[in-house]
Amino acid sequence: MTFRLSAADLPYFLQGAVIVFLFGKLFYDSYIAMAVLSPMMVFWVLLQKYIDRMRRRRIIGIQFRDAIYSVLTSLKAGYSVENAFRESRKDMELLYGEKSDIVFYLSRICKGLKNNIPLEKLIYGFGKECENTDIQDFAMVFKVAKRNGGNMTEIIERTIGVISQKISVEKEIDVLISAKRLEARIMDMVPFFIIFYISFSSPGFFDVMYHNPFGIALMSICMIVYVVAYLLSEKIVNISI
Repeated sequence: MTFRLSAADLPYFLQGAVIVFLFGKLFYDSYIAMAVLSPMMVFWVLLQKYIDRMRRRRIIGIQFRDAIYSVLTSLKAGYSVENAFRESRKDMELLYGEKSDIVFYLSRICKGLKNNIPLEKLIYGFGKECENTDIQDFAMVFKVAKRNGGNMTEIIERTIGVISQKISVEKEIDVLISAKRLEARIMDMVPFFIIFYISFSSPGFFDVMYHNPFGIALMSICMIVYVVAYLLSEKIVNISI
């Protein structure tokens, strides 16, 4: 697996550079330590890209629900399933804009239909690329129903209900833990403020902890505990369904 830094990742890279500077300065007071800790920038970028991917997957789920709701409306109006998805792309373009993710994927589905690629295969590929299990499950059910002559309207109505219920639960969880998430963000910064404040108000207070084996070992342990605590707090306040 190779790590590639794109222009979109530059803000995360800069954030990582600031974090490395703070860790190197406050925990070790050493530019050498900053160089040693520089790989943390890569870890930070990967972590933020993962968070972005999870956020994008959730947004895609909401947009997909609206898209198949549009499909359902077209089916009730007498459209075929394929034409209903084509109409859905137009509706999503009005709702979310031409550059939205759902319009991009629906456009690919429409192009695939022109090339006689089965709709269920296109939908499954869409879900797999977005890492959204709801879309993949819908594609599998859609495939079975299409093969066995199932009621597409009823299947899509049930899918909308399941996705809507899941989104509602996620929103409720977000509301319940929003305060805890803010507390976690504040607590993440507290150790840095404490060290910075003591260093500023009492110069030389931490000198005994710098530039000697015992101090370096102790500060390294503190840093590791902090990183583990940060990762645990992120796992706790970011609940996925």
